[in-house]
Amino acid sequence: MEELSYQGLAILAAAGMLATVINVMAGGGGMIVLPALIALGLPADVANGTYRLGVVTQSIAGSTALHRHGKLDTSQLVPIMIPTVLGAAIGALIATRIPRELLKPIMLVTMVIMASLIVFRKQTLIAPEGPPLVPKEAPRAYVGLFLAGLYGGFIQAGVGFVLLSVLVGTLRHDLVGANAIKLVATLAFGTVALGIFVWAGQVSWTPAIVLAVASIAGARLGVKVMLKVPVPALRWLVFVCVVATSIAAWIR
Repeated sequence: MEELSYQGLAILAAAGMLATVINVMAGGGGMIVLPALIALGLPADVANGTYRLGVVTQSIAGSTALHRHGKLDTSQLVPIMIPTVLGAAIGALIATRIPRELLKPIMLVTMVIMASLIVFRKQTLIAPEGPPLVPKEAPRAYVGLFLAGLYGGFIQAGVGFVLLSVLVGTLRHDLVGANAIKLVATLAFGTVALGIFVWAGQVSWTPAIVLAVASIAGARLGVKVMLKVPVPALRWLVFVCVVATSIAAWIR
């Protein structure tokens, strides 16, 4: 694996901050960072594990900030986190066992597909009428949360939109409140996934720390922007960035 240059680390820090702003507001930022890591020379499996430290730090910073603003409902955290953590552990274990030559095309194609869904499935972020539900009142939510965790453990990139489709579309949370719950869930299963990737030796620590620091700054900015900028405005930005970085990673 190549050592990243100072220029490469600077580019990675900028991508990490932008991705975190997007992640805090909705999701999909990881689809920018992962192809960027691959384009900068990291193998797909190491890129997949390296990004997880930034996921953990941005989740801590973002959920803490939203809690201070009174936007985090803690009453539903446990029933939401249990299926997502279980799914993430399985997904991360699967990811660590797939050959990197196969993992790279799987990751890039999946991220482009996910970015396309984010753009064209606008109704995902619109809550049905009615008060918020707890998972036991909508049992299909458990399946959705487990699959979100499975995907998050396997790739992570775009998992925020998968979680929001359950939290908003099924459990009827408003977008800001759902984002707060989403960040706590990603903190929980992101920590588990990071531990598995560390155990598998698939984390490059220098870029991981750069992303972690950039993610803290990006999370604080993202919370401020989220309260002022409509989330749908991000969809096309995410799509364009994902396609561009995925092409660069594929060529690499």
